[in-house]
Formats: sequence, structure tokens, C-alpha cells
Amino acid sequence: KALALEGRALGIACGQIDIGNAATDMTRQIEAGALQADGQVRPEPTMSAEHVADAVLYMAGLPLEANVLTMTVMATGMPFVGRG
Repeated sequence: KALALEGRALGIACGQIDIGNAATDMTRQIEAGALQADGQVRPEPTMSAEHVADAVLYMAGLPLEANVLTMTVMATGMPFVGRG
């Protein structure tokens, strides 16, 4: 947020991408089962890491007159923010 505000006068645009369960080596365990807010262990869906790359390319491809300040990219069926 500070960079977005301080960079504005200099023509600097920035954005933040919050990434959900992108299918990588790091997320293999949650595909098998992850502890949920209710104490149960359940598998969580993942999405292709290509969708994250597409989001980055979209944000980077915008002209300086437009900006995405925040974006959340997540697998459709994954538990929402806060694991609940």
C-alpha cells in the first residue's frame, strides 16, 4: 500500500496477488489432506500454476493509466480465507 501511494507521484504502479492453492511440489500434501478450521483433515483442491502466471501477465500488461491494486487467485473449491 505504501509503494502504491508513494509511487503515484512518480508514475509508479504496483499491485499485489494473493495466491491460493496453486498445484506445485509444495501443495502435494494438501491435495492428500490438510487440517481444516473444524479440526478435520480433508483434501483441498488446487489449480494450475499457469493460472497464476496468467494473472501476473494480465497485471503487468496493463497500461500505466490502469492498475489492479489487489487480486486473489484461488482454486474454486478451496476453503476461503482463514481456512473456514
